[in-house]
Amino acid sequence: MPVIRVNGDDFFVQLDGPAEAPVLLLSNSLSSDLSMWDDQVPVWAQRFRVVRYDQRGHGASVVSAPPYSMDQLGRDVIGIMDALRIERGHWCGLSLGGMVGMWMLTHAPERIDKAVLANTSAYMGPVELWNGRIETARRGGMEALVEPTIERWFPEHFRKVAPTTMDRMRAMILRTPVEGYQGCCAAIRDMDQRKSIRNIANSVLLIIGSRDPATPPADGELIADSIRHAKTVVLDAAHISNIEQPAAFASTVLDFLS
Repeated sequence: MPVIRVNGDDFFVQLDGPAEAPVLLLSNSLSSDLSMWDDQVPVWAQRFRVVRYDQRGHGASVVSAPPYSMDQLGRDVIGIMDALRIERGHWCGLSLGGMVGMWMLTHAPERIDKAVLANTSAYMGPVELWNGRIETARRGGMEALVEPTIERWFPEHFRKVAPTTMDRMRAMILRTPVEGYQGCCAAIRDMDQRKSIRNIANSVLLIIGSRDPATPPADGELIADSIRHAKTVVLDAAHISNIEQPAAFASTVLDFLS
């Protein structure tokens, strides 16, 4: 579980699977950490060298002063790959992780082989929404955001039948540093990748949650329509589809990468 130094900043990275296997990079969502992939890693690590990291401002990675930018979050990934001597790897990112993936595909396409972009959007307005969340975090900390986030991430029926999972998700949200949350909110607020993604030529799969209120199906379809030969798979899930549908998510990614 090494800490990687990138341009003077520390990033927490976890490696699983055979060292000689093809690399699969995992990128976490806003107000989460690399533990969000715990359900999938045992499956994927049988076939891949799974490299997951805590996004800037999240988990055990550096918490620099906000605001952050998508350019900054993307360059963090390039720095991590360089430090680990990874020339090229597959990508799987959910929500914010998918946004960083789109940045990688447009700014460093030679570093990415196939990419899975899950429950994500190329543009997430309005500005006032993100400024409001930044202010809520400033006033009330992550405690003020945890229940609205859980309700946005998971449908009511799943919240009721999976209380242990909900406790794990709440704990993950609550341990997110406020400044890191605010910094990444700003990166999402200021992002507009709707034009740049039209130049992506890599093989891309969009995973869409049929009941996702945060990045609705139309957002995923816009990305798919913008990228030549992109494929889509719709899961019966809300926003954090890899937690709600862990087995289906794992097999969907495996099928695409194979």
